[in-house]
Amino acid sequence: MERVPTPHPPSPTPQTRLSLQNLSRRFGASAAVDDLTLEIASGELLALIGASGSGKTTTLRMVAGYEAPDAGAVLLDGKNITSLPPARRDFGMVFQHYALFPHMSVGENVAFGLQARGVNRTDRVARAAQALNNVGLGGAAGRPVQSLSGGEQQRVALARALVIEPKVLLLDEPLSNLDPTLRRATREELRATLQRLGVTALFVTHDQDDAFAVADRVALIQRGRLLQVGTPEELHDRPASRAVAEFIGHSTLVKARLDNSDGREARGDRVTITIADREREYAASAPGYTRSPDVFAVLRPEGLALAAPDAASAWPGVVTGRRFAAGLVVYHVRLSDAVEVQLYSTDRGVAEGERVGVSVTREPVAVVDV
Repeated sequence: MERVPTPHPPSPTPQTRLSLQNLSRRFGASAAVDDLTLEIASGELLALIGASGSGKTTTLRMVAGYEAPDAGAVLLDGKNITSLPPARRDFGMVFQHYALFPHMSVGENVAFGLQARGVNRTDRVARAAQALNNVGLGGAAGRPVQSLSGGEQQRVALARALVIEPKVLLLDEPLSNLDPTLRRATREELRATLQRLGVTALFVTHDQDDAFAVADRVALIQRGRLLQVGTPEELHDRPASRAVAEFIGHSTLVKARLDNSDGREARGDRVTITIADREREYAASAPGYTRSPDVFAVLRPEGLALAAPDAASAWPGVVTGRRFAAGLVVYHVRLSDAVEVQLYSTDRGVAEGERVGVSVTREPVAVVDV
């Protein structure tokens, strides 16, 4: 008689650090990844984001071992694993399309990697059940894969990647196939699960909302080069360059002048913004990488508010567009021939063509080099 399987408790989280050192990969004359260096701490979830063609997927393939770099190295806890094949890296991977086997049950899908590693059937069943519990699908082992929703299939794919107790988890656009409502709920579940298990993870996505909701830190790349890495708040509030400011969130960049700046970090710096001959001065988030007093001020919608058109602290303008969005109204306001801003308001009574004022409500104002 086959013995009854006993639950397999989660193993203690290994202290695993993943390092990418000066990775480069070229395809002909084009550099897909160009001298990329990143450090992912043990238990950290880092999101790698960028537009299509920025080098995200090529980077992930080099980390996983499916692509060989032309230069640089992948290190795991300081050990060079660049030449190891994928099967010997002991990484778990969640693919964009999940890659579940339709002819297998949920439990069989989750246990597949254990079977390939020679784990006996009794332990496979127990460990698959525990992995499903960990992603909130306890009791679903016997269900057909086709009976699952998209969010449930994503969690099965995550359980299958985690059941082998990988040293690092790699996620390739795992939320892109979900509808918006399910996507928001699933990314919250994903972050909660990975935080609870303490897995070191690299999450590749083009969607900054997904990255900000799930990751501890975010690395933005463009044409294969790293532009900035930091917390979501750092990238949003203190962009390192114009390219970062334009990619992250919504923003209007307005020419401005940074006062009392000597090119180094100066917490008391002020920025003067002139729109339609009206000057307004604000505290500036003046980073050390500003090389000139001539800068762009980054005006974010959430840092602006409607005001009376003749308010002393506001710029007068005209509403050029409006739309309702989840309890707020998104207004587009033209302040001059060269400047049109976007802002959010709970005031629904402003019509297109109406004259309004726009004031800055959040300081310091981020600045970037021209």
